[in-house]
Amino acid sequence: MTNKSLATIEAEIEQTKNALENVKGTDTEVYARIVGYYRSVRNWNKGKRDEYNHRKQFVYGGDNVYVPTEADTSCACGGATPVINKTEASNLNCSNQDISYEFFARKTCPNCPPVKAYLANSPVLGTFVDVDTEEGLAIAAEKGVFAAPTVIIYDAKGMEIARAHSVAELSVLFEPVASAC
Repeated sequence: MTNKSLATIEAEIEQTKNALENVKGTDTEVYARIVGYYRSVRNWNKGKRDEYNHRKQFVYGGDNVYVPTEADTSCACGGATPVINKTEASNLNCSNQDISYEFFARKTCPNCPPVKAYLANSPVLGTFVDVDTEEGLAIAAEKGVFAAPTVIIYDAKGMEIARAHSVAELSVLFEPVASAC
């Protein structure tokens, strides 16, 4: 071990600080899906970029279904992480309606009819919101719904616990409830 003077150590620290301030890197190019194909986000128009900034990232989390990232604090559920745990879902009871849903759809949406048919046959009760109307669009905007179909699932207290956009996602969420009924 070498003994260094305080002045030498301070000079090394200052040199390291200067080196860190001058670190140069390159911009990362982000690609995301837009209107059916992938394209660099920097080439999107202002409206699509704004929509991209409002998107919520969902990641499959093993025993949990569709867990949003911690960065997602703009959730309509007031910042709480909307997670539905399979164990908790199996304890939900359709007789006392522990859960309910709001189904946001458009008349021209090609993916809405299968979701509507699935919900019609599910034991969970909910409401339909037509986003083609001014009222429906206002409700969708208030709840941060940017795509159709979107199904927001609420617990008995009216708190958002999950969102689904397809029959596959709904079947994972409603499977425990359907088997309990």
